[in-house]
Amino acid sequence: MVDNSIDEAMAGFCDKIKVIVHKNGKVSVIDNGRGIPVDNHPKYNKPALQLIFTKLHSGGKFDKNVYKVSGGLHGVGLSVVNALSKELDVYVKKDGKVYHQRYARGMPQTDLKMVGEDNSSGTMITFLPDDEIFPDTTFVFDIIAERLRELAFLNKGIKIKLIDENTSEEKSFQYEGGIKTLWNI
Repeated sequence: MVDNSIDEAMAGFCDKIKVIVHKNGKVSVIDNGRGIPVDNHPKYNKPALQLIFTKLHSGGKFDKNVYKVSGGLHGVGLSVVNALSKELDVYVKKDGKVYHQRYARGMPQTDLKMVGEDNSSGTMITFLPDDEIFPDTTFVFDIIAERLRELAFLNKGIKIKLIDENTSEEKSFQYEGGIKTLWNI
């Protein structure tokens, strides 16, 4: 999930990412990027967001005009997390509106709907790992923190915040010079 926000940062559209481990076992990833596309896809006559969350290789990384550089799972990350989640909610702030769609085990449970108005942009995805697939769905703060720290080093200027509601631990990572900060170059 975070890699999609990092792609937005690498493309110059996002400078803040927040990851929250909730007490109920869910995790939220929030960014201030452009927001996942919500318009209907002309070929499939479904919202682009729904295709991204349900169809492998439908993400923007396969459109040469969307991302010049990217990391992550090359267009399968969101659909894989969705398929492995007992439930998943996505909210998109885009073009003055807020959109929402809910999924369960990879399948849409609601249509994509406009649920409010907001002049900012970004995406919030909240998911609950499926305990029928994973024997342990506990998230380890230090492991997540280390990965987010690495991403902050590799993407200068981005601010990444991690919050664990179970332990009240919080960490923020931001390196204006990126990896050069590590080496004092």
